[in-house]
Amino acid sequence: MLAIFGAVLALVPAPATRVWTIHYRAHDGLVRPAYVVLPAWYGPRDHPPIPLVISPHGRGVDARANVRLWGDLPARGPFAVVNPEGQGRELELYSWGDPGQIHDLAAMPQIVEHALPWLRIDPHRIYAFGGSMGGQEVLLLVAHHPHLLAGAASFDAPVDLAERYRAFRTLPFGSMLQLLARVEVGGTPHADPRAYALRSPLDVARRIAFSGVPLQIWWSTRDRVVSDQRQQSGALYRAIVTLNPEAPVDEVVGQWRHCAEMHWNRRLPEALRRFGLLR
Repeated sequence: MLAIFGAVLALVPAPATRVWTIHYRAHDGLVRPAYVVLPAWYGPRDHPPIPLVISPHGRGVDARANVRLWGDLPARGPFAVVNPEGQGRELELYSWGDPGQIHDLAAMPQIVEHALPWLRIDPHRIYAFGGSMGGQEVLLLVAHHPHLLAGAASFDAPVDLAERYRAFRTLPFGSMLQLLARVEVGGTPHADPRAYALRSPLDVARRIAFSGVPLQIWWSTRDRVVSDQRQQSGALYRAIVTLNPEAPVDEVVGQWRHCAEMHWNRRLPEALRRFGLLR
């Protein structure tokens, strides 16, 4: 059982929203923060049921950076967004779809309601949005906890972690990324292919295809971070529709830089509108 800690009013990134800091005990016992973005008017005295978006952060950035992606959108919904710091098998900012991290993400509605007992989450309107590594974890959440979600959106997500490990060498500091992956996953893809498969949405494409969760897969042909997106997010989309032509999945392909569209003043509002989260 995850332990829940008290909440403290924290940042105010935009006049229309308020950020509340909560703490939770992750799957390995470590205490981690999470940042809950709410409309500024929402609080102990005014708290109707609202949707919740679970938003894991990308590789190497913390949850506070993820908060900034949302701007004033929660106030325009209205809806709540929880941005967990997360924890992998060994690393905090490089969890790369660790099964314990996915378990913690699935517990976020419970964690938020215990930490902020006046917050009322509509249990039928819980969503997950994430970019890059966060998108990878959103897809794994769909695969393993489909009954939790009313919808999900991934932006520029890697879906084959073993292939990403090999592609890291083409990136700046690629050797360091490979080292971090070995620490977090427990070895190389050659030494432990199953460990990499457990963290790869492409390996659970059948689960995603028959999850029943409405899904948006956004990817770019000009991504310079996950540069082989046609064989990553694009491959997952093709696998889903091949396995289940009736799957409620939409593909959005463009030419933006890595994760640029998952931002409050780019196309994140469009993705939210597709689920009825913005008026």
